[in-house]
Amino acid sequence: MDGNGRWATGRFLPRVAGHGKGVEAVREIVEACAVRGVEYLTLFAFSSENWRRPAEEVSLLMRLFMAALEREVGKMHANGIRLKVVGDLGRFDDKLQQMIDNAERKTAGNTAMTVTICANYGGRWDVMQAVQKMVAARAASNPQQAGAGQDVTAFTEEELAQHLAMAYAPEPDLFIRTGGEQRISNFLLWQLAYSELYFTDTYWPDFGAAELDKAIASYQQRERRFGRTSEQLVEQKKAS
Repeated sequence: MDGNGRWATGRFLPRVAGHGKGVEAVREIVEACAVRGVEYLTLFAFSSENWRRPAEEVSLLMRLFMAALEREVGKMHANGIRLKVVGDLGRFDDKLQQMIDNAERKTAGNTAMTVTICANYGGRWDVMQAVQKMVAARAASNPQQAGAGQDVTAFTEEELAQHLAMAYAPEPDLFIRTGGEQRISNFLLWQLAYSELYFTDTYWPDFGAAELDKAIASYQQRERRFGRTSEQLVEQKKAS
């Protein structure tokens, strides 16, 4: 969700105004995705690199995060939306961590849609923590082998994937980046291997339902082969 600051600067407003408008855009996109039958929506709200921003801006983002949790979780719960927050959450203060935990517990049983907020998240961190958990799980299941060292060639992609922060969700079909930049920026590096990528110059505060529909329309024009040929896909459709 890129472009909040530039949206504000272009209007001669403080960056805080852009972040506030960005929260409103989140609400609109969550509602639009729910109407369109999207089952999993993942939003990159704060990366592990964002701590490098000015301390005042980081503090503001934390306050906005807490305010959004206080205001939106009840509405999400009433609409059957499950909220998940993934990332290295230990760096957040205790109050915010408790609010996140309460929100996840409250909405845990909801099934209409899963909204995931990636906060203090990085794709490289995700892979590393998954590797550590995978190795620990193997050691716990076979203590004798652990003492002598483990055969790393015996691990599989499937084994690692179940320890990723978003192991509860399918890999994304569509990745959208707003704000004109055309890069992944350390977001879901493992999970985006076969996702369709969509980049738009529209800043996040202006990214509403109409812009979402443009991204979905672009996605619908893609041929997703997953290593197969177009002819194989035709034959597969005939067989089904």
